[in-house]
Amino acid sequence: MTTPPTSSDPPHPAPKGPPAKVTVGSTAVDVEVVATEAKIERGLMYRQNLPPDSGMLFLMGKEWDWAFWMRNTLISLDIIFITKDMRVAGVAANAKPQDDTLLKVGVPSLYVLEVNAGWAAAHQVSTGSPVKFENVPTRTM
Repeated sequence: MTTPPTSSDPPHPAPKGPPAKVTVGSTAVDVEVVATEAKIERGLMYRQNLPPDSGMLFLMGKEWDWAFWMRNTLISLDIIFITKDMRVAGVAANAKPQDDTLLKVGVPSLYVLEVNAGWAAAHQVSTGSPVKFENVPTRTM
């Protein structure tokens, strides 16, 4: 069960080392990387905003046809599913805040990137677009 943040919860964890980046096509975003089950489950819930050209990268740990929802997520997002071969598997664009509809693309992915709604269209991101990680740690549980 997830709980809302308290006033003592920092909005983002303190960075450790150089910032992590994900480049999709030719456009890079700074990302917060999450890999534990608890952090993946919480994702961007309860966040009031997401700075432009930033996002959250989920290291899922295994390849699967993952489904995401927007429960307790206050901002509209594009959800970009990424294959183990570092290509976009598909995009769930303009996901509605606080919606329990399961969003998936029907193709196995190993990573998922959440960015502000409209980002994928603005940067011509589509199925097959190449993806590159920079300073992304390996998955640890």
